[in-house]
Amino acid sequence: MKKRTKKVDCVRLWKRIKNDRMLYLLLAPVLAWYLVFCYLPVAGGISLSLRNFRYDMGIWESPFVGLEHFRKMLSDREFMQAAKNTIIISLGRIGFQMPCAILTALFLNEIRSAKLKRTFQTVITFPHFISWVVLAGILSNLFGSSGIINQILDVLGIANVSPITSASSFRPFIWISNIWKEVGWDSIIYLAAITSIDPGLYEAAEVDGAGRLKRIWHITLPGIKSTIAIMLILAVGQIMTNGSFDQIFNLYSAPVYKVGDTLDTYIFRESFITGGLNYGYSTAIGMFKSIIGVIMITVSNKVVTALGENGLY
Repeated sequence: MKKRTKKVDCVRLWKRIKNDRMLYLLLAPVLAWYLVFCYLPVAGGISLSLRNFRYDMGIWESPFVGLEHFRKMLSDREFMQAAKNTIIISLGRIGFQMPCAILTALFLNEIRSAKLKRTFQTVITFPHFISWVVLAGILSNLFGSSGIINQILDVLGIANVSPITSASSFRPFIWISNIWKEVGWDSIIYLAAITSIDPGLYEAAEVDGAGRLKRIWHITLPGIKSTIAIMLILAVGQIMTNGSFDQIFNLYSAPVYKVGDTLDTYIFRESFITGGLNYGYSTAIGMFKSIIGVIMITVSNKVVTALGENGLY
């Protein structure tokens, strides 16, 4: 009976595919693109992480070393320090940047003048479109050891301050500069979620005598908490990968390697500078990051759904 039911289901599925064959033909190029450029390279990446890559032999013929790269990685002090820095910097971004983006969205939503609201949103969103290469140059000229700020401090007889080269202030400098650059852009998704809240709820609360803060606390925040949960899941899943290579690579230097070197910058150095083009080892680190990212996004999704919110799946 079960075999007959499965056979009937297969026949029905085939009929549906046949009826919608033109739609599947339209979808075929997209599937082919993902297969060729997204999934097939994964096989090469997995193989490369298990080999000592040689240019003259290619990926598939290079010497197979098994898990040697992973053993080396877990015993490498520089790797462990870079992993620690990546986690700390990423958690700092979640803890500081995400609340700032939510508060910015709440602030913009409370502006009644449409013209003033657009002006504020344009001003705070504009830094997102500045390249970190350009912005790092500006910040270095301002806050570097011989930057404008220190030149002014020298004239005033005050001790120099250089957060770019100070191990104690480099991480806060990274967080603050990233918040300034990205908070406007990050607030857009929360603003979009706020606009989906029924305006009648605000009108009813206002009639009942609720002030702005109470309306925000009892209507706006509960109305966007599902969006906040989704963004938190995505942020947690990117803890090992959200080291912001562009920002740190253009701002850090040898004096702050101990607190600023992340997995992305460590992979760059191992691949092209100190590691002697050791692509197998750097690929193994990338594989490690991906595995940890999948685990973290799965766990965070389970936690959020267990708390009663909608997860990613």
